[in-house]
Amino acid sequence: MLKGLAITPPILGRISIGKVVEKNGKRLPEKDDQFTITSQLQSRDGWLLHPLDEALRKNQEGKLRSIPIRLLFNEPDLNFRAEYSLFDRATGRPVCVGNGETCKRQCADGIQSLPCPSPDGCSLAQGGACKPYGRLNVVIGDEDSLGSFVFRTTGFNSIRTLTARLHYLQAISGNRLACLPLELRLRGKSTRQSHGTPIFYADITVRSGMSMEEALLATRQLDQERQVAGFDQAALDTAARQGFSNGAFEDNEEDSSAIAEEFFPATEQLLSVAVTRTPPSLAEKLESLATEQPSH
Repeated sequence: MLKGLAITPPILGRISIGKVVEKNGKRLPEKDDQFTITSQLQSRDGWLLHPLDEALRKNQEGKLRSIPIRLLFNEPDLNFRAEYSLFDRATGRPVCVGNGETCKRQCADGIQSLPCPSPDGCSLAQGGACKPYGRLNVVIGDEDSLGSFVFRTTGFNSIRTLTARLHYLQAISGNRLACLPLELRLRGKSTRQSHGTPIFYADITVRSGMSMEEALLATRQLDQERQVAGFDQAALDTAARQGFSNGAFEDNEEDSSAIAEEFFPATEQLLSVAVTRTPPSLAEKLESLATEQPSH
């Protein structure tokens, strides 16, 4: 295993609330009242829709507001990782990641472990560049039991709700979170800060048409079937935990353009660089590593 490289769940596609549109020559995120499932392929018009997007819409009158899912792991924090994250606005790459107590920060002399006072108390985070950032991996369909779709969010409502739901569901299922038949659901609310305009966030519930008791019975049955077949869920969780901890930062340069488009709409320079920059050659990367000093 390559040291310094976070080993994350294989990604088949992305789930987002909204889309990226082109306005006045710039690609900007546009909020929506539904989910969109895209593939990992991108064209001039944006990310290409995954076939599952159209298939799931057929039963929802065109608006994709719920997605039947399963989770990969029994441990909530493996399925959904949430941290305070500061990104370099010039590249979209992570600079500092923390949990409110400690952080890992890219400094001139390498990555350092430092105290994390949270964004409100951190001088480096002034200006809103550091924000809560979560990544949820879910399984959709039965084609690939270890392939996942990733939902990224900086929304406080999504982060708080998903964290609570996953810990509660783990508790009531007897640590069988990966066997629960679940559903990723879109919810809306209005607040004083939104001035009455609906804001949308992600939630997780048991699958539509099932009571909690029915879902728990199905969970126990699937868990028993997997054990008989030799499926070692505990070993899978351990492998995932080791993979995540193998690197200082989960996101890499390949994720930069997606992060830039989704979470930095006001930073025109970042959007322009992330979308139009030509990927450097191997020689340029080696030269950069030899001469470039990362920013604090």
